[in-house]
Amino acid sequence: MPSKSASTRVPVEQPPAVRGGLADRLSDLARELQHEQDTDAILTIIVHAALELIPHVAEASISLVTGRRTIDSRAASGELPVKIDALQSEMGQGPCLDAAYDQRVVRVPDLGKDERWPGFAQAACDLGARSMLSIQLFVEGDKLGALNLYGQDVNVFDDESEQIALLVAAHAAVAFSDAKEIAQLTQALDTRDLIGQAKGILMERFKITPQQAFLVLTKASSDSNIKLRDVAEHLASSGEILTRRG
Repeated sequence: MPSKSASTRVPVEQPPAVRGGLADRLSDLARELQHEQDTDAILTIIVHAALELIPHVAEASISLVTGRRTIDSRAASGELPVKIDALQSEMGQGPCLDAAYDQRVVRVPDLGKDERWPGFAQAACDLGARSMLSIQLFVEGDKLGALNLYGQDVNVFDDESEQIALLVAAHAAVAFSDAKEIAQLTQALDTRDLIGQAKGILMERFKITPQQAFLVLTKASSDSNIKLRDVAEHLASSGEILTRRG
């Protein structure tokens, strides 16, 4: 019998989104975000990464949406994103709002011909945007975030653009979550320190135990209808105990 021919290994082609060093750059982005705790700095890093990594992006920004209407343009790369966010906020419609609330990804190949948002699309086109890609970043109560990308020509965002944008957005979501946890932990530690300082003042002043000092603080908080942390901060900074509001 003729011998079977040796099997030939066919090389597997990498998808476009991991070719050309993109995977390495995304790893660098992850490390950069991991060491950043400031929210505004995180937003700026994400926008710069989008401009660098996603093909055909002329402008970019991150929009923070509150109450399904109000849009705050953050870390914008130029005036165009700010103007378009203001336009969406004024009209109550647009790709950013859809991406933030109803869909994870909204691609607009040609703003001049899009009929999904009457009025907005043509107005955005008149401002200088020809195409858009909006990606949901995070959802937190009534606050949502979206990464908005703008092209100067029509049909510039394709499946590869969308894939890379989703990868960048995923890194952003992790960074936001980590920053929030760090902020909460830092606030908790600060609160503990303030309460400790306030207790120390009361213990020294009235010669009472730590438990008794804490009861004094909680009673002052209840009587004045002010948070315990604020009562402790006021005592630590002024030496005065807040009393019942008249």
